[in-house]
Amino acid sequence: MKLQALFLCALFVSSCTQQSAPKKHINKPPNIIIVLTDDQGFKDVGFNGSQDILTPNIDKLAKQGIVFSNGYVSHPYCSPSRAGIMTGRYQQRFGHEHNVPFDSEDETMGTPTTEVFLPQKMKDAGYNTYAIGKWHLGDHPSFLPHNRGFDKWFGFSGGNMNFWGFPQKNNRMHVQRNDFKVNASELSYLTDDFTKEALSNIEQNGDKPFFMFLSYNAPHSPDHTTIEYLNKTAHIEFGKRSVYGAMIAGIDSGVGKIDALLTKKGIRDNTMIIFLSDNGGRLDAANNNPYRGHKGMLFEGGIRVPFALSWPAKLPIGITYSAPIISLDLFATCMAAAGLESNASDKLDGINLLPFLHAANSQGNERTLYWRVASGEEYAIRKGNFKLIKSAYKNKTMLFDLEQDEMEIYDVAAEHPSVVAQLLKLYENWDSELLPPLWTDPHMENVKKEEANTKKIRKKSLSKKEQQHYD
Repeated sequence: MKLQALFLCALFVSSCTQQSAPKKHINKPPNIIIVLTDDQGFKDVGFNGSQDILTPNIDKLAKQGIVFSNGYVSHPYCSPSRAGIMTGRYQQRFGHEHNVPFDSEDETMGTPTTEVFLPQKMKDAGYNTYAIGKWHLGDHPSFLPHNRGFDKWFGFSGGNMNFWGFPQKNNRMHVQRNDFKVNASELSYLTDDFTKEALSNIEQNGDKPFFMFLSYNAPHSPDHTTIEYLNKTAHIEFGKRSVYGAMIAGIDSGVGKIDALLTKKGIRDNTMIIFLSDNGGRLDAANNNPYRGHKGMLFEGGIRVPFALSWPAKLPIGITYSAPIISLDLFATCMAAAGLESNASDKLDGINLLPFLHAANSQGNERTLYWRVASGEEYAIRKGNFKLIKSAYKNKTMLFDLEQDEMEIYDVAAEHPSVVAQLLKLYENWDSELLPPLWTDPHMENVKKEEANTKKIRKKSLSKKEQQHYD
């Protein structure tokens, strides 16, 4: 334990180049904004090395704070990942293991109302609370944001919405403002509409601190954008990636407008802004390099995401934090920033990151991170540099040393049987604490179809002689 603590501390110190600007003595609780994108690739931001999709405003945010090079989400696709963020708990503990099928009349299809959401805690601390954009945690009114701790909500309940705001799912899913439907004629382009709502809430907030969950549905499909943003990716000749990049350009524009307004109002330094994607980048257009896999997979490309945090008044700026963290940590971190203490009754799986983000801090923390999909048909566990993964795509269990092999090319299970046994035991103990899924989705069927199609494409590239031995 002590060695692990020293190791993590050394990781932190070796990866930090703290700028020496003195911190302002601000005693007011910070405003907090979580900017969540949808299906964005790890390398599809400038601060992770993107060279074709340009994100100057998001990069500015990262330069004003901390980039997490080992920043994970708790699930490889949308709805369960969001449930983890809102509760600070592994979503499998309460049965939210799959995407929620759209059903506005079913009182069971959503994150159980017995779970405490982060905005409820923030209200206890005296915050105004705003939810904007995609929700995907249940469609029945009891599950919607304004009934889960948010004062105001402007967005849509399901997992997929066209960007022009036209009703979907047999006209049952609309853009809403709390309980009231918003006509498509009042909307322009959802990414811009969500940014405008964020700006309006900031302008009208008053003197109280605010907590905002700004959940863009970009760059999730469908591939919709505007001429303004498409012009910013005209240099990308692969059409699908050009549109995908334009959707990210819309987010970047919104982040820039929010940063400018906060600066104008003199509250930027004391606003903690967190930027991340809900899961790895989508298969058809995203860039998850240098990692293997994509959204839906438990390889790094499905769960390691672009992740940055900026709070200039209190935290170092211009650093990279390389120890593993997970989106579950945002709950306890936001509570601590607001002056609240978490206790055992909260049953959080995430931790407060703030003590580890101060360069002068001398303590480390041992992390073991877990993932489970479809009642364990797929799972993964990371402890230190080792990651054990059972992949339904490959129909095998593999061990990777991420320090030596971040692309997860070389399965070293045979060389480290004791590590495999240790990680399997840890996973089994964790798995025994979880509930079965409350509903199902077609994920595993899609997994098998995708792997079969991949095999078919690979096999087709071989000579007839080689094809006989491929399977």
